[in-house]
Amino acid sequence: MIPFNQRIHRTAKATGDACCSAAWKVSERYGTIPFGNKTKKDIMKKRLRGILIACAVLCLIETQCVAEAGKDTIVRTIKVGDLSRTYYLHVPPKLPKDKAVALVLVFHGGGGKPAFAERESKFSQLADREGFLVAYPEGVGKSWNDGRDVKTIATQRNNVDDLAFVIALIDDIAKDHGVDAKRVYATGISNGAIFSHYLGANLSSRIAAIAPVAGGLAKPFDEKFKPEKPVSVLILQGTEDPLVPYQGGAITLPWGAKRGAIVATDEAVKKWVEHNNCQREAVTEDLVDKDPKDGCRVKRFTNSKGKDGTEVILFRIEGGGHTWPDGSQYLPEMVVGKVCRDIDGTEVIWAFFRAHPKP
Repeated sequence: MIPFNQRIHRTAKATGDACCSAAWKVSERYGTIPFGNKTKKDIMKKRLRGILIACAVLCLIETQCVAEAGKDTIVRTIKVGDLSRTYYLHVPPKLPKDKAVALVLVFHGGGGKPAFAERESKFSQLADREGFLVAYPEGVGKSWNDGRDVKTIATQRNNVDDLAFVIALIDDIAKDHGVDAKRVYATGISNGAIFSHYLGANLSSRIAAIAPVAGGLAKPFDEKFKPEKPVSVLILQGTEDPLVPYQGGAITLPWGAKRGAIVATDEAVKKWVEHNNCQREAVTEDLVDKDPKDGCRVKRFTNSKGKDGTEVILFRIEGGGHTWPDGSQYLPEMVVGKVCRDIDGTEVIWAFFRAHPKP
């Protein structure tokens, strides 16, 4: 059997994936402990925890490496400035050809890939049923320039123009398919969610609504937050997210590295509510606890009657982690927290998008 550390380094060499070295960092961080007054049992428990976390991270990396585009999903490349940019496009086989349809943009998380985002979100299956286009853009260095200005993130270090990429992507799709300009939407998880906020704020003339999952409004971009047009916003955020904290502050990776900061979730809601001129007092509702065993409850806060019919809705997932509601437990709970089973994130997001086109 190949030793675990050699397996990580072989995978890193084969894939060029920086996350592989990150997995080793996790193992080192959680797998070493000063002897001091620690017992042998303490040392072994910590090392075992480190190995389990690192194994889980490695499995996720390897899963993403082998993920492929789904059926009826094609890979397209466009030129944006000096860069060749790639996105996956899912076209339902029974998509109407005589009318314009909605376009949903799904942004992967940091270190992720479009194929993995497609598989995990299941938006393509929903699009087949509901009749809309789905695009899964690919970030440079598997990351998005989301307003945090973190130099260890490739797109932010190199100031990649991801806004120009999104504009070019929408226009490229519209050349071959009937895209309803009033129904272009954006969602994503983690880095992709933070970018959804950033995109909605900077491209409000073309984005009708956004739905960030487990990712907040970036600092220091929040100081420049001034969208041109109203944008409907649906936020799904877990209160026990160990990476992107509900209360705001530093984004911390499993091995302790910092990746910038976000504002508190309630502060992000307030900014969008004020911008859209929605009702200041939210209507609250405790949703049905469909799965009492998942350790989560969902509370919905709705600020409606905004400009152009916009709404700002927060699904506060009490006990939820850095996960997609009703998605997979892609890493152990000790790393990313719990998955809420009380709502289907993809279904909730599409219902919100469908109800909030531009006027």
